Amino acid sequence: MDHDEIRNPAIRVGEEVAGALSGGRPVVALESTIFSGLGLPAPANRECLDRCVAAIRNGGAVPALTAVLDGTAWVGIEDRLVGRVLSGSAKVAARDLPHALASGLGVGVTTVSASVTLAASAGVEVFATGGIGGVHRGSELSGDVSHDLTALARHRVVTVSAGAKAFLDLARTLEYLETLGVPVVGWKTDRFPAFYLRDSGLGVPTKVTSGDDVAVMFRSAAAVGHPGGMLVANPIPATDELDAGRINAALDDALAEVARRGLRGPAVTPVVLSAIAAATDGDSVPANLALAESNAEVATEIASALAGSA
Repeated sequence: MDHDEIRNPAIRVGEEVAGALSGGRPVVALESTIFSGLGLPAPANRECLDRCVAAIRNGGAVPALTAVLDGTAWVGIEDRLVGRVLSGSAKVAARDLPHALASGLGVGVTTVSASVTLAASAGVEVFATGGIGGVHRGSELSGDVSHDLTALARHRVVTVSAGAKAFLDLARTLEYLETLGVPVVGWKTDRFPAFYLRDSGLGVPTKVTSGDDVAVMFRSAAAVGHPGGMLVANPIPATDELDAGRINAALDDALAEVARRGLRGPAVTPVVLSAIAAATDGDSVPANLALAESNAEVATEIASALAGSA
């Protein structure tokens, strides 16, 4: 794709990313919330970014970190600006992008939905994250369903994640993805992971074993007019999986606190993550780093396969 075809006045594509897209080389988009203090405490957030970027580059692809800086949406943050992203404290989802751009927001760290939206607008076909949002427990009363799921259905991007965030209603999340028509595939597994756990107890319809498998599915979907993306569920590495009993107990306590405080949507995540970190004596932080790095590696393999099939 010629870079002139993907120019968008609302989006600034970094020079390296633009060159890779113009040359048909693989690119992997990254969100920025996970690398800010809203996702991981310093200095783990910087380590996580460095490990993900290294994994992408080692696989022969170009990383494209997304964020909003001074009212401009970036796909491929330049190195000189990364420090601002790491210290960002304003979270930007897809619905927040218009206001963030129009108001000249100084630093906005992007969620899954915003990152997928920006990646698609720039012509980036693969996105790596930690875990996606989904259907919250009790959604039958609250209606609390993350826009991440709609973004996956709306934009032609392959999203690689360690399943969905563990505190969600994972069965309903999978059902909602099916309703939206989002293909869900397991990376070398037929089980749906639950972020810190390799197996949520739920299955996935399709198992893939290589980037080529995903590329063939993704190109086939486009050939028959499928409008959206797909989700590749990659379990956390076995050596980094946390103890299920401790995780489930921490989740129960955290969700009780969430209910007591009447929290919803984005406000839930920090409370749950803090409770899990405390319950695991901090082991959840290195687990986060390991699964993010693993997702970046898988996303790179898929991006390389897609670049070879273009």
